[in-house]
Amino acid sequence: DAYNMAKLLCDKYYMASPELEIEEVNGEAGAGAARGRSGGSAALTAPLLPAANSAEQPISIVYVPSHLYHMLFELFKNAMRATVESHESSPRLPAIKVMVALGQEDLSIKMSDRGMGVPLRKIDRLFSYLYSTAPTPQLGTGGAPLAGFGYGLPISRLYAKYFQGDLQLYSMEGFGTDAVIYLKALSTDSVERLPVYNKSAWRHYQASQEAGDWCVPSTEPKNTSTYRVP
Repeated sequence: DAYNMAKLLCDKYYMASPELEIEEVNGEAGAGAARGRSGGSAALTAPLLPAANSAEQPISIVYVPSHLYHMLFELFKNAMRATVESHESSPRLPAIKVMVALGQEDLSIKMSDRGMGVPLRKIDRLFSYLYSTAPTPQLGTGGAPLAGFGYGLPISRLYAKYFQGDLQLYSMEGFGTDAVIYLKALSTDSVERLPVYNKSAWRHYQASQEAGDWCVPSTEPKNTSTYRVP
């Protein structure tokens, strides 16, 4: 379970962790069909089942469980760290709120925290590899670090986009951050997004200039025999 694992790490590092509130909105069952729960996230990591078609059924889709677990685990860790560090003096930590909405085309998972957010200019950098707002963890100290390596969000977005989905961040500095995972509601729309190699790509790679090697430069002088020592 992604939430429980992130909670264990957060409790280990901060001796505290925010609670979880989940709300499910099944748009396929009609307007107003909503359920509220708190304390767990079983529906988010449920086995592969057909999409729910009534308000009494939990929302579930056909998806790769390990991909979904990785995305939720990374988002929970980020939300928990931001919440705990920004409310150290508060007697009670604001809960992390998750809304799962099923529509005709998309299943959207929105995770909202009260971790004070990040500036707009840093949003794009959060998806850059090796960039992290957390200090770099010390290796060899034992145990898994909560954050700091800088590859959690970039890889999570790759997982989301692999089956025609996406992962986006909407932050309000001074308040909190909303992270939204978009997945395809129908398995027939979840087509793998694979690299395309055609004639255009072939020309691009052929026209690209390779960097010169230290022993045989790719630029002038091309004829190295003129510089050969007799």
